[in-house]
Amino acid sequence: MASALRKNHKRLKARVMFQDEARFGRMSDPRPCWAPPGVRPTVPLALVREYTYAYAAVSPNDGRLHTRIAARMNTATMSAFLSQVARAHPDEFIIMVLDGAPSHRGNELVTPENMCLIRLPPYSPELNPAELLWDELREKYFANRLFDSMLAVQKQLSHGLTCMRRNPKALKSLTGWDWAISSL
Repeated sequence: MASALRKNHKRLKARVMFQDEARFGRMSDPRPCWAPPGVRPTVPLALVREYTYAYAAVSPNDGRLHTRIAARMNTATMSAFLSQVARAHPDEFIIMVLDGAPSHRGNELVTPENMCLIRLPPYSPELNPAELLWDELREKYFANRLFDSMLAVQKQLSHGLTCMRRNPKALKSLTGWDWAISSL
């Protein structure tokens, strides 16, 4: 945290955000669902191994969400995403909390001037509220669905992320853990 204070030499207002990424594809996601008594629901299955990636950064304090859909999860895409978030907050200093994925540690990773990265301990997804976004998205927008193309997956992913972004109150409720809010 001391390095964050040194990097924020312009004394910009600080914003804490949590970042994560997830893979979405054409493999179906069967989940329990409601059905009338005596009716056994059928769920189509697909085992097509095609994927796209979603990047997200959420501010638990106010439910602000930034997202990006990308074909790959790599250092270049991560750099572009960090730049996107930094440009959206030109008058703020972003303290981005993230895991230690290889694309977050590469020498080629470009961290914007108004941002510093704080890495979580290894194997600790329970410390990252952004992890909850993916289960919410899968449950509400991907469960028990079959996609006939990657374009259909990307459209559904875009729709789900847009709906989430438009509801900061729900995002704040989902990600605003007591310890995360009190540390701001």
